[in-house]
Amino acid sequence: MTMPVASDARVVLETRGVSKRYELEGVQVDALRDVDIAIRQGEMVTIMGPSGSGKSTLMHIVGLLDRPTSGEVILDGDDVSRLLPNELATLRNRHIGFVFQSFNLLSRTSALANVELPLVYAGVGGAERSRRARAALERVGLGNRTGHYPSQLSGGQQQRVAIARALVNDPSIVL
Repeated sequence: MTMPVASDARVVLETRGVSKRYELEGVQVDALRDVDIAIRQGEMVTIMGPSGSGKSTLMHIVGLLDRPTSGEVILDGDDVSRLLPNELATLRNRHIGFVFQSFNLLSRTSALANVELPLVYAGVGGAERSRRARAALERVGLGNRTGHYPSQLSGGQQQRVAIARALVNDPSIVL
């Protein structure tokens, strides 16, 4: 299914000529070669390919968790390819929501506190943090589970907590 996106919607994420090369035991491996993508606001994109085709490498690069060997990563109009690690961490927190395959919820922390975590890193005060986290949990249908721990939630509910956590900072993109 393709979601219609206005052709004048702004580009929120772009790569230009992104390549990633690893050296493994003296052998150079090109995980990515000259990848160009442009993702517009509101667009939904799927990255598909066989095992070893570079999907995870590309996700790490656009998620600002790894740097390309060459090329540029443009986030909201700014080249972020060569920023310092602390600058990248700030951008990740403010502009990128992550939904991890294994959810990465803190097991001894309530659903509410798990969703609040990105807001803690963003320096959002307690009352506002709680309000926004509760609203995010309501949005995914878990407003009645805020005090539950991951072990008290079904797999689908855990996934929705992870989605609420990814959305709570109103990111430019969700990976």
